[in-house]
Amino acid sequence: MRRIYFTIDTEYEAGFARCQGLDRREENFDRAVRGRTSDGDVGIFYQMDVFERFGHRGVFFVDPMPALHWGTAAIADIVEPILKRGHDVQLHLHTEWLGIGDSNPITGTRKGNNLSDFSFEDQCALIDWARNELMKAGAPCPVAFRAGNYAANNDTLRALAQLGFGYDSSHTPGFADSLCRIELDQRHQQPTRILGVTEVPVGCIGDALAELRHAQLTALSLRELVAATKHAVAADLDSFTIVSHSFELLCRNRERINTLVKRRFDRYCEILANMRDASTATYAENPPQVAVRTSVPSALPASYLRTGERMLEQAVGNMVYGRNWKRNTSLTALAIACLAFEAQAA
Repeated sequence: MRRIYFTIDTEYEAGFARCQGLDRREENFDRAVRGRTSDGDVGIFYQMDVFERFGHRGVFFVDPMPALHWGTAAIADIVEPILKRGHDVQLHLHTEWLGIGDSNPITGTRKGNNLSDFSFEDQCALIDWARNELMKAGAPCPVAFRAGNYAANNDTLRALAQLGFGYDSSHTPGFADSLCRIELDQRHQQPTRILGVTEVPVGCIGDALAELRHAQLTALSLRELVAATKHAVAADLDSFTIVSHSFELLCRNRERINTLVKRRFDRYCEILANMRDASTATYAENPPQVAVRTSVPSALPASYLRTGERMLEQAVGNMVYGRNWKRNTSLTALAIACLAFEAQAA
């Protein structure tokens, strides 16, 4: 049985807090975590509804750094319902929250947008503080970590090993512009042991134009997600990691539901439930295993047809669901046609 790790990076929005002020915590929660719109919620509570409808369990990488400003209760509002519903909570960390205010109790006046901007000693302090805060919010001691913006480096892995973490999932071989600085390359597409921890790469597939593309819900079509999962089964891979976010079923302005992505999420969960040789797994109960041949590429081979279909679909999605959207009947009709097309993908 192949392990599918459907990971949700779950976080408040640091940019919104910086621009709109720290007195709008509940609105931030509704935008970034609950995914609230006038047409319904599509954040983590909806995502858990869909997971549970099809018998899946998600891995929620939760960022506790906003507790610097709002206290532990703001993180418990996220952690408690995830655990109550039987899903997995692991550690995420966005250092952007250090830049809101003059100083902080972890690194003083030292700031940086990414974890890799900090020294080994500061990274140890940051990860340790975040872990303790996550546990104060009710989570079991986390065993896995993902850096905000994927911005880990070798010092991050050394810090994780020193702090007793077993796994990191910041390496993104399919993301050409990734901020990850861990010394692995595109060939490392399966879990590998490095600097005292097991690095679990975000999944990827072959791309006809860009060599590789990362397995993020908004980055691949339904056809590609399903094909990648079937390939993991056929190639006898131990695991495949998909990444998404608590706000990913929303449009970019966080005000409307992105129907294309929501439908993709729903259908993928339904299709995965009907696969005999693949199922979702958690780090808490069924963690990834190190691959035997870690430097041998394992991604689904590229297909011009799949790549072209996805590029067309995303062009339509950007027009209909982008920040500068204006109601347009023909574009809406085209989006509906894309939905119908994806419905036949599997």
